[in-house]
Amino acid sequence: MSPCTHAGAAHAAVRQPPPRATTSLAAIVRAHGSAYRVAHRISSAQQAVLRDVARCRTAALGGQREQCANCGHSRIRYHSCRNRHCPQCQALPQAKWRKAQRALLLPVPYFHVVFTLPHALNALIRPNSRPLYALLFECVIATLREFARDPRHLGADPGMTAVLHTWGQRLDQHVHLHLIVTGGGLDAARQHWVACKRPDFLFPVRAMSKMFRGKFLAGLRRLRQQGKLTFAGASTELSTDGAWRLFLATLRARRWVVYAQPPFAGPDSVLDYLSRYTHRIAISNERLLALNHDSVRFRYKDYAHGNAIKVMELPATEFLRRFLLHVVPRGFRRVRHYGLLANCRRNKNLARCRELLAVASPSPPPPAEPLAASVRRLMDIDIARCPKCGEAGMQVVEDLPPRPDDTS
Repeated sequence: MSPCTHAGAAHAAVRQPPPRATTSLAAIVRAHGSAYRVAHRISSAQQAVLRDVARCRTAALGGQREQCANCGHSRIRYHSCRNRHCPQCQALPQAKWRKAQRALLLPVPYFHVVFTLPHALNALIRPNSRPLYALLFECVIATLREFARDPRHLGADPGMTAVLHTWGQRLDQHVHLHLIVTGGGLDAARQHWVACKRPDFLFPVRAMSKMFRGKFLAGLRRLRQQGKLTFAGASTELSTDGAWRLFLATLRARRWVVYAQPPFAGPDSVLDYLSRYTHRIAISNERLLALNHDSVRFRYKDYAHGNAIKVMELPATEFLRRFLLHVVPRGFRRVRHYGLLANCRRNKNLARCRELLAVASPSPPPPAEPLAASVRRLMDIDIARCPKCGEAGMQVVEDLPPRPDDTS
């Protein structure tokens, strides 16, 4: 992973674990978000993220006043923004998603595969994130399907879950797709479960890399011919035919990175991985160390140097610029299912797989439950427990309307 650099950035290595976080993304946005919006041209989706993160769990969104029926202790609980880019709003959706995915697991090996786009594409991706992210999904799945359906490799249709990530540890642009792929699949006649030829090996990564590169470059040419690419900022020069041909030749000469990991240890490790990655955002509050007057310090893991923990300090405006690089277009699905797990035929496919594997179907999901019960069961947090007396007596006594001008 070759991280991006930017003027004004500075970082210092630390070999000991850094101090605990003393700030949050919301605090940074409240301090510098308004000025950033005025000084920089950003998309409506990025505008919405800054607005929602600043208002999350504040009076601006309203809330409820709760009081303990046992000791009378009172507190206010403000509503969450529920924006998928907000680090404060991922825990419950993550737990719910994990619970739903358990019903989709089969008693077979699962492989972790990663397809990465070269950083040379970053400038073109910025003004074209929607079509190029969609092209990434399309080419990755087409590559895996072609290998999976080839009898020399598998000769079957596997199940695949793909998750888009666009960041590196230093918040630089690093676009890649994480996938979980079943170690086997249904044959074309749906009469047999076909297991991987080797229990520790899916498909040859170098061959997948070449095919993936060819499909993506062909897709780029098609999008340009159809007039569906925007050339702006650092990619403006690519609008000329000569520069475009040179750009494609440069990309074609590179080896594109495809990584495949041995199978997971078991179903629980698959679930842990999936739930952790599907609801991960560019940076969590736990990694934010300090907000100074006009700079932000955060920790990151340097994979190139033995996973050493280091600290980076960026101007607040540069921190926000990097964070906003990872806001996906409105309505774009970062998590997608294919093959046996495709939404349109998932239940039928999984039922047939379980029949062939001679395993029982999972129990039907329980009926919907109140929020407090969900939080207690999924996250092991009892929001009805009083922080003062310790009894489960907190009750809502007043609804608080939103105060849109209050983000304090």
